[in-house]
Amino acid sequence: MKEEVRLMKGNEALAHAMIRYGADGYFGYPITPQSEVLETLEAEMPWESTGMVVVQAESELASINMVYGGAACGKAVVTSSSSPGISLMQEGISYLAASELPALIVNVMRGGPGLGTIHPSQADYFQAVKGGGHGDYRLITLAPSSVQEMCDFVGLAWDLSFKYRTVAMILADGIVGQMMEKVVLPPQRPRRTDEEIRKQCPWALTGAKGRKPNVISSLELDTAQMERNNERFQRTYREIEKNEVRVEMLDVDDCDYLLVAFGSMARICQKVMENAREEGLKLGLIRPITLWPFPYEQIKNAAKKAKGILVVELDAGQMIEDVKLAVECKVDVEHYGRLGGIVPNPDEVLDALKEKVINKKK
Repeated sequence: MKEEVRLMKGNEALAHAMIRYGADGYFGYPITPQSEVLETLEAEMPWESTGMVVVQAESELASINMVYGGAACGKAVVTSSSSPGISLMQEGISYLAASELPALIVNVMRGGPGLGTIHPSQADYFQAVKGGGHGDYRLITLAPSSVQEMCDFVGLAWDLSFKYRTVAMILADGIVGQMMEKVVLPPQRPRRTDEEIRKQCPWALTGAKGRKPNVISSLELDTAQMERNNERFQRTYREIEKNEVRVEMLDVDDCDYLLVAFGSMARICQKVMENAREEGLKLGLIRPITLWPFPYEQIKNAAKKAKGILVVELDAGQMIEDVKLAVECKVDVEHYGRLGGIVPNPDEVLDALKEKVINKKK
């Protein structure tokens, strides 16, 4: 079959991927810098071709609860928003986690706190990987760094979400959402029939004909049962940590210093590596693809040969905490980032590496 190649924004690729991967429903509310997701879905009108439901909800609160309802029925449902909108969804996300429901949430990050700016940021790292709502839960968190990954991660996120009956998030930043690149679109995946959903999701609310009714709730007043529920959640999270870590390692075997970055900052760091090697400075790059589960072991092993590490983020320093945990204080770890939507250029990052890491050692 001939590949279907298009030039499009990351947000547009997300929308096309939702259709191609057989989404049953999208429920969202427009907010910059991810509004093109909903706009593209409305322009494509998938309800006519695949039967996919697309609803512009009255608010982010409404959209996440529509996702909750669709997920409870075993449907492949998704919402997308940007930072302040995702904050409004936190209660619903926690309910989804407690109810062990698969769902996909997309956050195309913008600067904060508060309404902040419409420009890009990576400052929602803590919110995504540490559990932004209440309770001991986790989200599978995928961080794309290209338009192609914005497309591909939709299918991957849904596959993982249904495999473990947990919520998955695509955590992109405004740069990846707005930039344009060539993307290979996947073939159309047929939507599952009601019978297929009943077989694949026996826990779902699909009608109780021929079986006992299913009950889906995040509430449990029996403390002993609530403890057992939480223990089951934690076993699932440990299984995810064991099996689903994804990371890209570039030139780490012969490097003197390491860069660690995700999303758009990893793209910038690739250029930093090229510039540095022209100066005779050997840099390696570690790009966490899953922010949770985090690649602790991979970073720990790569850091054994490194003289120092610079963590590059579009925030005040969040992922650096996990990098420090990974290396167990055995190598110096420093941070460089810009705030307010200002994106650093490769020269800035290289200068920061020399000042904060290399010259510090001399």
